[in-house]
Amino acid sequence: MTGKTPPEQEPEQETGSLLPKGEADSLLDARGLACPLPVLKARKRLMGMAPGALLEVAATDPVAIIDLPHFCAEAGHEFLGKKSDGPVTYYLIRRGAQT
Repeated sequence: MTGKTPPEQEPEQETGSLLPKGEADSLLDARGLACPLPVLKARKRLMGMAPGALLEVAATDPVAIIDLPHFCAEAGHEFLGKKSDGPVTYYLIRRGAQT
């Protein structure tokens, strides 16, 4: 057993997180996943969330800095910002209206 949290599970609040614990409606752990998986997993998670809900994504993939904001613009979600904490960058996304 590696001791790593599987990406499907929501991790505990991280030090560099954008929001206090419990403020985001969902937290997606995409650490260790390479492009395009952080975006694909965020897309899947957002599909199951209500419009206006907040998703925080924790990712280590350097390309996610480009991919996640672009995905949000294309899919109608609001990219609210990012914050880096060492190798992990936290992204905050507000779910757009149902299409």
